Amino acid sequence: MAAPRPGARRDRPRARPWTGRAAGVPLVALLLAGLPAAGGCAAPDRSAHSATAGEITAVLDRRAAAVLHHDTTAYLAVVDPDATALRSAQRTSLADLAQVPLRSWTYTVKSVTPRGTGRVSADVELDYRVAGFDTAPATARRTLELARDGSGGSWYLTADRPAEGAAVPLWDQGPVTAVHGTHSLVLGVGRPAKELREIAETGDHAVPAVSAAWPDSWAARVVYLVPASTGAMAELLGSPDGSYRGIAAVTTGAVADGNGRPGLADRVVVNPEAYAGLGAFGRRVVLTHETTHVATRTSTTAATPLWLSEGFADWAAYRQEDRTADEIAPELATAVRARDLPAALPGDDDFAFDRDADALARAYEGGWLACALVAEEWGEDALTDLYRAVGAHDGREGAVDTAMEKVLGVGEREFTTRWRDYLTERLG
Repeated sequence: MAAPRPGARRDRPRARPWTGRAAGVPLVALLLAGLPAAGGCAAPDRSAHSATAGEITAVLDRRAAAVLHHDTTAYLAVVDPDATALRSAQRTSLADLAQVPLRSWTYTVKSVTPRGTGRVSADVELDYRVAGFDTAPATARRTLELARDGSGGSWYLTADRPAEGAAVPLWDQGPVTAVHGTHSLVLGVGRPAKELREIAETGDHAVPAVSAAWPDSWAARVVYLVPASTGAMAELLGSPDGSYRGIAAVTTGAVADGNGRPGLADRVVVNPEAYAGLGAFGRRVVLTHETTHVATRTSTTAATPLWLSEGFADWAAYRQEDRTADEIAPELATAVRARDLPAALPGDDDFAFDRDADALARAYEGGWLACALVAEEWGEDALTDLYRAVGAHDGREGAVDTAMEKVLGVGEREFTTRWRDYLTERLG
């Protein structure tokens, strides 16, 4: 995930690692509203309380259809008539989605737990797609509470909240404003329309820049989310408060599974406070870096090391910018001139958020220069071939060495020697 590293000069974007693995937080983000597809529920878990689960599924079916059609009456029809505060909150929640076009919205009941006579709680997965953007659903985990009416007939909703430890969706954070760009959709809460339009314009620059660097077919349309604050960003990503202080943007979603199947819907989440501190150059690089992660997601797997995924994203972001290697990689340049060359390509641990700021910067800069070396010496096609070949390997062990032998004709050890020489050549 691209972002300015903590302590960096404010006009120099840095990247934050995203793998969809340990550091990744699958985003429970935004929905878009449009009328299309009827909603519905996937088959519930019938292993326990199957009759109840089926009844609750029918309730949620009606609720899903109401969301897609923005039918407030139908949406509130499944809410406890006596729960005045909840009905008001639910009315507001649906209104907050008014600018968000949805292609689909479905619930899956995962489990049902009795809470007394005629009362249950249900763990539910909400899957949704943004119209015109998502080829796979994004998922939100919810906890619902329901009660039967006094006659023992219909079930009514009595509580609706994110599951414990789950992310707080943008629509739960306030009214969503949507700004449509040529290649982008920006969804914001509590941010000025002018700011959202600027992000859409920068995203519209990023998408064709990424397409020029990554020749494979991809959606070439990106959803950018802009919460109200750094704290709201942490809630949106299901992380502790303060986790993203100083981070300008992150990409969320799931990497491919290694069998050519795509991960879940991607979102680029912008931290409005850190992003505001960047100049035009920094903003372009941040969003182009993050958008690169979206484009390469189906070729990024557990076999892909962070130096390659983050280095490629930086390479794509800086590729059309007029900056020298010294300007892009000042921390690594300082180390090289002090004869402190890294002994090996950056490891995944070198990209940890809690690393020393300068060490973290050197990891990103080293990854960028490794990709720049491949592009310069073997060609840009070889770089994208290498990326695909590493991602297609069965597991991490041997992935880079095997792919390098196949694509570049050298193994990882020889490549590392050339990379260390290249650092001296470019930065010494």
